[in-house]
Amino acid sequence: MTKPVVNKDAARVIENQIRGYIAASGLTMSDLAALIVEKCKRPESVQGLSQKFKRGTIKYVEVLEIAELLGYEIDWKKAGK
Repeated sequence: MTKPVVNKDAARVIENQIRGYIAASGLTMSDLAALIVEKCKRPESVQGLSQKFKRGTIKYVEVLEIAELLGYEIDWKKAGK
């Protein structure tokens, strides 16, 4: 199985966005990792989250979990012209 090619610039943008939402929520990465363990009942560490962000390998379901834990919802809108 070949590894997917990840656009590093896109991964950096996504990482910065998610980290911005974490900070805006008044939480740290440690707080978020602890919330994931507590609420989602799966192991997660700050290092693991950081690596997923940097590599661009975070799963969409994980992004949805993070949004929910932070009190956000993801709303897809059709791009206007």
